[in-house]
Amino acid sequence: MPGPNLNTNTTRFPVAVDAALRAAGWQPGRWDIRQAEHWADTLRAHLSPAGHRHSVFPAAVEAWAEFGGLYVAAPGPGRQIAPTPVRFDPLGGLHHARTLADLGRALGTEVCPLGTEFGSDGADGQTVLAIDSAGRVYALDHTGDWYLGADVDQALSTLVTGTQPSRLSPA
Repeated sequence: MPGPNLNTNTTRFPVAVDAALRAAGWQPGRWDIRQAEHWADTLRAHLSPAGHRHSVFPAAVEAWAEFGGLYVAAPGPGRQIAPTPVRFDPLGGLHHARTLADLGRALGTEVCPLGTEFGSDGADGQTVLAIDSAGRVYALDHTGDWYLGADVDQALSTLVTGTQPSRLSPA
């Protein structure tokens, strides 16, 4: 007779990612569209000193509605690199409109801020997380631009498990 099923992962995420998300306060069905729309309005209204504006599109708003406001920390060491905590708050990228527009032009798509990664010293904002209009997720920091995954789910798996992301451009 088989033993009890000890796998309590009932979501679309791997166990470690599910655990990190739940520890951060996420649960299946989480949806705060009011906060997501507030962020969308704030980003649309922002004009950089050089006249750059943010793009806002459904993939970004949906990601903010589900994950916005969460601080997600990895439950253990990474596979290939040290995982770093992530805060899903697009206003962390508010002053990066030009950088995100440049990345979008290079990729042939629109790009919008998604949140920030915390540095190994605990400093926030060292890496800007961005999402494109197709839902793909990127990280931009002083070492280059990185592809984290085809969607937020894959990006979370990359970040939480410490999987080495692919570099988009040379350092």
